[in-house]
Amino acid sequence: MALALLAGCSTTPPRDQGNICSIYRQYPDWYEDTLKMEKAWGLPPHVAMAIIKQESSFVEDALPPRDYFLWVIPWGRVSSAYGYAQAQDPVWGEYKSATGNGGSRDNFDDAVMFVGWYAAGTQRQLGISKWDTYSQYLAYHEGRGGFSRQSYLQKPWLIQVARKVEQQAKTYGWQLKQCRSELESNRSWW
Repeated sequence: MALALLAGCSTTPPRDQGNICSIYRQYPDWYEDTLKMEKAWGLPPHVAMAIIKQESSFVEDALPPRDYFLWVIPWGRVSSAYGYAQAQDPVWGEYKSATGNGGSRDNFDDAVMFVGWYAAGTQRQLGISKWDTYSQYLAYHEGRGGFSRQSYLQKPWLIQVARKVEQQAKTYGWQLKQCRSELESNRSWW
């Protein structure tokens, strides 16, 4: 019984992850959360949503793959990444200290604020525009130090993923232009 109640409290991933309008219609609070993040950190909502889609497919308690000993014995996880934003323990701790936000990585509002905070720091430290989804994603994935060292150049697969995230952000941005007035008119009801 308790398990059934807990399962009822979790947020299922959006039905149509390829359409930001559909996502915001299904989860109107997420629209509010991304607007709040944009106001606080200046990251466009469509960029944040593309990063979160890539990182977790909008699964609130997403975990990285398991590591295996001798290819068969589960041996922990490949990293401490967790939640919507796949924020690792150390940088999540930095975020909490810097912002005073004691939030949770499996809470969408907290996760999207983290993505905005990280992108703002990336712009400040590395000069990467918050509108440059491709470079922002590479810095997000590799860390700012890894981006500065160009570690991504040794990972052709990651460059492809960053291009995919960039394209998803463009698609989300175009879609959002089509439905923003509808979303704004519905805000008074939320």
